[in-house]
Amino acid sequence: MKLYATNIPQTLPNWATVISNNAGLIEVEINDEDPGFHSIIEELSTEIQPGVIGVKASDLCTRLSIEMVDSSEENHLENEI
Repeated sequence: MKLYATNIPQTLPNWATVISNNAGLIEVEINDEDPGFHSIIEELSTEIQPGVIGVKASDLCTRLSIEMVDSSEENHLENEI
């Protein structure tokens, strides 16, 4: 999974890697199979709409102190757990 950000913290979790940083657009790749990532996903999971459990991308980015390019509340990551 990839996120595109305009601002990230100096230190990211070991399951997040900066792939590129061009003209202020930072590409971050998330190892979504890492147990540490799954732990955060489980903690942030909510019912996005009736019958759909997931994590809002904005909630994940807030937790990681990442400023997304598009931080719309409509963005979400569906949880397949």
